[in-house]
Amino acid sequence: MKTALLVIDVQMALAHDDANGAERSCPQAADNISALLAVFRERGDAVFHVHHHGTDTDDPFHSDAPGVEVQPFAKPLTDEPVIVKYVSSAFAASTLEADLRAQDIQRVVLCGATANHCVESAARAASDIGFNTVYAADAVWAYAVTGPDGLEHSAEQVHSTSLSTLEGEFASVLNTENILNLLRR
Repeated sequence: MKTALLVIDVQMALAHDDANGAERSCPQAADNISALLAVFRERGDAVFHVHHHGTDTDDPFHSDAPGVEVQPFAKPLTDEPVIVKYVSSAFAASTLEADLRAQDIQRVVLCGATANHCVESAARAASDIGFNTVYAADAVWAYAVTGPDGLEHSAEQVHSTSLSTLEGEFASVLNTENILNLLRR
């Protein structure tokens, strides 16, 4: 099955949040994204980068803000397509679906940030439009949030909930090692 890796929103705005002490899950995500990139590149499999650009000038992801830059470990190679999005899903108002179908991609492996926002949105959309969707459980991360009811949810709780709501319904949720084993078959 022809497979593509989608590296979603691994941008400096999130590294800035980390540097400012935001509570974050999955500290090994960067290493696992790097491992996925290395194997996909070595195999000659498709790699697509999805970058968020905010439309508000105060948005840390705005195209003129330093947060829009890609974190160094996830920099696209010159032959790897970059899809710019302005909403949460990589598939909404972008060429991603057409680009994947033009390469006869049937399966997508998703990694990046954040687990419960843009990567989850992309996973749901990919599943809805017929892609075999694999969500890299340990190559994504989440941040702590406070709900509208005032309840605080740790980064690990948010991460776990995102994985739980996707597994079996929208995606196969696998760790990086299992994804790499799947690719070797």
